[in-house]
Amino acid sequence: MCEQQQQVTSMEMSKNKGDHRSRRRCMEEGRVRVDMSGMSLDSFPVLSLNLATISNLDLSNNNLESIPESLTARLLNVVALDVRSNQLKFLPNSIGCLSKLKILNVSSNLLRTLPKTIENCKSLEELNANFNQLSVLPDTIGFELINLKKLSVNANKLGFLPQSISHLTSLRVLDARLNCLRFLPEDMENLINLEVLNVSQNFQCLENLPYSLGLLVSLVELDVSYNKITSLPDSIGCLKKLQKLCVEGNPLVSPPMEVFEQSLQAVKEYLCEKMKAGQSHSKKQSWVGKLVKYGTFNGKIGGRRGEREGFIMISEYRSIEGLASPSYMGLLSPRRLFSPRKYLTK
Repeated sequence: MCEQQQQVTSMEMSKNKGDHRSRRRCMEEGRVRVDMSGMSLDSFPVLSLNLATISNLDLSNNNLESIPESLTARLLNVVALDVRSNQLKFLPNSIGCLSKLKILNVSSNLLRTLPKTIENCKSLEELNANFNQLSVLPDTIGFELINLKKLSVNANKLGFLPQSISHLTSLRVLDARLNCLRFLPEDMENLINLEVLNVSQNFQCLENLPYSLGLLVSLVELDVSYNKITSLPDSIGCLKKLQKLCVEGNPLVSPPMEVFEQSLQAVKEYLCEKMKAGQSHSKKQSWVGKLVKYGTFNGKIGGRRGEREGFIMISEYRSIEGLASPSYMGLLSPRRLFSPRKYLTK
């Protein structure tokens, strides 16, 4: 191990003006962190250390077009893999061998699909695949990634999310803005830990929201702005933990605008009243039964008119000029417009 550490240290160089940043290594509690970001790499270099000792590997901001299958298969103990901002058109199937992988960042590449074998990364907690060319996600991705807490697939070409997404019971953040979503999965009630849902700016494709949104018992933030939604599901009035609702840029009729201008509590009360009035409809009656079962609706209107649990982000929401038009996508810089956000969490 000492000899290996010496080899690692000998490859370290300081970053001087005009020089490319070299590979940096550090040993921490027996784990190796390898940083080869921003080195203008066209191919993966030969490393002088055992790949099985690497816990964190950063290959971001290079010119990589592929990652060797054999290399990935030997990263047996990697916990975090960052390959964002490269020229990757596909990921190796051997990524499924990374049983300890918790964080995977493949944003800002040229990916059209994710390998089905990614389902074998059962320790995965965070998947960032923003700014690619994804048109579909693996059909069964939600059945296997049971520990996934954050799924971020914004700025792709997704027309729908697979039904299996509703089985990601550990999921806390789902970011699918800037796609072409036409609908969301109907059965979302299993997402009991989901706190943030962002399906904004889907290029005027998204017209309806599923009634099951009212069963997302942990939801704190909901952003459906800049779509083609005319009516919010009544069940949203049952979201007790909801603190932020963004609806700007939709041709909304229900609730009416004067209700939105009051408060989030006023919107909840309006939707609950509407739900009570419509309980006679058989389809809605079945959903009301589910809402009662989940403890989000009891047939009564919660709270007083004067109470203000939260506000609707409507006048405060700032749109980006031209953002809702696909023709402008090539002009946007992911680093400038979509730096990591601080989401509301409980």
